[in-house]
Amino acid sequence: MKKSKTRLFINKKLSSDMIVDIKDKQFHLLKNVLRCKINDEIILFDNQTGEWCSNILGIDKSSISLQISKKNKNLINEADIWLAFAPIKLHRLNITIQKSTELGVSKFIPCITNFTNNSFLNYKNLNLNIIEAAEQCERLTLPSIEKQMSISDLIKNHPKDRALIFCNEHFQGKENMFSMINKEKKNYKKWTLLIGPEGGFSQDECNELEKMSSIISVSLGRRILRSDTAAMVALYCLQSIIDN
Repeated sequence: MKKSKTRLFINKKLSSDMIVDIKDKQFHLLKNVLRCKINDEIILFDNQTGEWCSNILGIDKSSISLQISKKNKNLINEADIWLAFAPIKLHRLNITIQKSTELGVSKFIPCITNFTNNSFLNYKNLNLNIIEAAEQCERLTLPSIEKQMSISDLIKNHPKDRALIFCNEHFQGKENMFSMINKEKKNYKKWTLLIGPEGGFSQDECNELEKMSSIISVSLGRRILRSDTAAMVALYCLQSIIDN
């Protein structure tokens, strides 16, 4: 039975015939979990040049040596989507980061709002989730994650040429998210999705957001969704529109 493809992120620029030493967690994965052997093929990507084929040259007690043989894929242009979100409980935040990486987010922006109930973020853990998700979904790039900021700083510093899609549970418009974004598709090439905390946005925050020139207020339906669910629904809707 043929082994499934093993894919790893390497935090250095890769090139043909390069020797890469695998250590620590990735070493444990290859040697002890996957039980890889000499000459097994390992797929590598570096967030800089694309995706590469490599083969195992040697295995010792603490490292595995790989030699790169050829390039599989070049980097491609991806949709420019930022996800601004209020930090939530750790388990649901991990799910949000993982699934948003799979759905093509290029940058994460944690925002502290009036009703945010969790201001602590473990950036090391979040970056590990990003890498694992990118390895699994065959993505060639890694989204970045900004230091957390206040919602007022996001409003003040948000680029004017980037649409800000405000997922507003109190939105009273009759048009759905698909039709509203479709109307703006010709005006913007860059997008930010804004997802609030479990308690939603305060009235003052909503008022400030609505003053922005690039704001697009949308509803995600009649039900009040959890923050992680709202992020997935909104990302899928946006991707399905701008990818066409």
